[in-house]
Amino acid sequence: MPSLRKGAERPIIDSVSPFAAIAGGDVQVRGKNFTHAPRPSVAIGGVLASLVVGSNHYVVARVPDGARRGELIVSNGEEDSEPAAIALGALVADGLHPVASPVVDVLGNCYSTFSGSRGQKTPVAVYKVDPGGEMTPFLNDLMNATGLAFDNTGVLHISSRFDGIVYRATQSGEMSVYVEGMGVATGIAFDENGNLFVGDRAGTIFKISPSRQIYVFATLEPSISAYHLMFGPEGYLYVTGPTTSSFDSVYRISSAGEVEVFYRGLGRPQGMAFDASGNLFVAASLEGRKGIVKITPEREPALYLSGPNIVGCAIGPRGDLLITTTGALYRVDAGLRAL
Repeated sequence: MPSLRKGAERPIIDSVSPFAAIAGGDVQVRGKNFTHAPRPSVAIGGVLASLVVGSNHYVVARVPDGARRGELIVSNGEEDSEPAAIALGALVADGLHPVASPVVDVLGNCYSTFSGSRGQKTPVAVYKVDPGGEMTPFLNDLMNATGLAFDNTGVLHISSRFDGIVYRATQSGEMSVYVEGMGVATGIAFDENGNLFVGDRAGTIFKISPSRQIYVFATLEPSISAYHLMFGPEGYLYVTGPTTSSFDSVYRISSAGEVEVFYRGLGRPQGMAFDASGNLFVAASLEGRKGIVKITPEREPALYLSGPNIVGCAIGPRGDLLITTTGALYRVDAGLRAL
């Protein structure tokens, strides 16, 4: 469309950061010719976005509810830019209360929790969401479901921070006690040998052998909320545990129980996932920007996805990134390969 006033030039977008976002996430847009009217406007997925910052070369826009198409357009009041691509998270299910990452089985079914406040008895503890997005109750009689993990045979295990028990559940939803006495049991993970690791947020990582012998594997600084556990491609156990600091660490622990800092400098790091290239994705904030932070094997961080209240993530068999917030489950077509 030609300019209506002399001097108005078409906005040009040079970059959009980060690569992806969910509703409520802030996206940074850099370019030129953004202002001709008093303030630029931004549409994301065909829906007008609110602006946090607006100038001629730099805009911060908040992803609106209802944005569906993966495109971003800047208007200066007379001209629109060419659309720029952005991966938008689609809402899969709401009415949840996750406190950690979801898990995905080999058929693509996703499992997430309604954890509730401590001591709260909820009608449903764990939900199952099939690849078509249909959500059904999976487990009922469990207090404060917290961490989720599959063992090497595909059996789902669930920790309870209320009673310190790790339960196991069959595909039909029949539940039994796997191990108890785990303190404030939060994050759980299995290694390739079938050993279960449980994070007691008071400061202990337990190791439970396949014969259910219990060992103290490592000790860390206590967390104000939970430990989150994930095994990396090289066999290290990765652990996050938010503290009162805004400069928290991702730890990794060797098979001998030796603890080292993998990366330091995140705000409130929580649930994690690894892709096949060894990149770590962690729910956290980086330099004040909230979302999913990607940390390369060389320990270089960057904000990968923007969004509020994110507590965990997982990579599905189709390469999509599944994200849990404090109340919902989102899916982003990210083209990743799961570990």
